[in-house]
Amino acid sequence: MDKLIQIREAFQKIEITLTDRQTEQFLSYYKILVEKNKYMNLTAITEFEDVIVKHFIDSLMICKLQEPTGKLIDVGTGAGFPGIPLKIVYPDLQVVLLDSLNKRVQFLNEVIEELSLEKIEAIHGRAEDLAKNHEYREKFDFCVSRAVANLSSLTEYCLPFVKIGGSFIPYKSGKVDEELSAGEKAIFLLGGELQVKKDFKLIDSDISRSLLQIHKIKATPKKYPRKSGTPTKEPIC
Repeated sequence: MDKLIQIREAFQKIEITLTDRQTEQFLSYYKILVEKNKYMNLTAITEFEDVIVKHFIDSLMICKLQEPTGKLIDVGTGAGFPGIPLKIVYPDLQVVLLDSLNKRVQFLNEVIEELSLEKIEAIHGRAEDLAKNHEYREKFDFCVSRAVANLSSLTEYCLPFVKIGGSFIPYKSGKVDEELSAGEKAIFLLGGELQVKKDFKLIDSDISRSLLQIHKIKATPKKYPRKSGTPTKEPIC
């Protein structure tokens, strides 16, 4: 089957209809990803069908909660997931991609240029540092992350970016009840409140995923996030 048709049909299964341009952007993204992955560690997932489902479709499952609008930051974006797929599908989004490895940021800038994406920037830095910058602190309607970290640590990295009334949405693998219970204190201390928890399986698979929507109800205390590495080594509990 033609790859463009495969991409379009996969998105139709989650009730997203792609334009020809969006479909072509996803195919170009895939080609750049697998080519660059030969020289740098971007993803262990390289088979076409797997990338569509486990990266592209997974990134868009936020649509099970709500359509993102306004300004969005993707913390620990890696190879650009979920930020770039969200930008392709929702072109009016203003997107910031944050990653701590400069090589990945260079890759992201190549993708942005190749796909002719606008109102999107890739930033090299650590969440602990950028969240202290007044230009980024509590300036986003949405913060998303597929980064591998426990919920307590991830909340400390991410919630400071979200403005009051906005949402932090972590993408988690499998069931998260135990992790959510351990992260309740961090969510409360950092100014958040769990609004929605959505468990689901990715299309055409038995892979379990969970999405959380943590609503920002009050300002994050200025001392958070703590200095580099501390949220991971000493999570709030």
